[in-house]
Amino acid sequence: MGNFVKRTENFVCENCKTENIGGGYTDHCFKCLYSKHVDINPGDRNCKCQGLMKPVFVDIHNGKYRIYYECEKCGYKHRVIASKNDNFEEIVKLTGCGY
Repeated sequence: MGNFVKRTENFVCENCKTENIGGGYTDHCFKCLYSKHVDINPGDRNCKCQGLMKPVFVDIHNGKYRIYYECEKCGYKHRVIASKNDNFEEIVKLTGCGY
């Protein structure tokens, strides 16, 4: 995996249509947690797939929530650390805790 490239980009989520304000490392929608398969290495925007990355599971590791993704187009799997601005109700749903 290459180095992270900081890109401050705003985007409209292709899943829920929510406007997201980028913070430099923003890689998923804060509301529905969906992402887009655009990078080979974080921030490089070199992936031609462009499929939606569906959040499929969340676990807790070293006190941080990790969101696991699977690309709906090509099946690529990826995980990221949740942001403090993420929709906590969606995170809890993905943990399987049933709250």
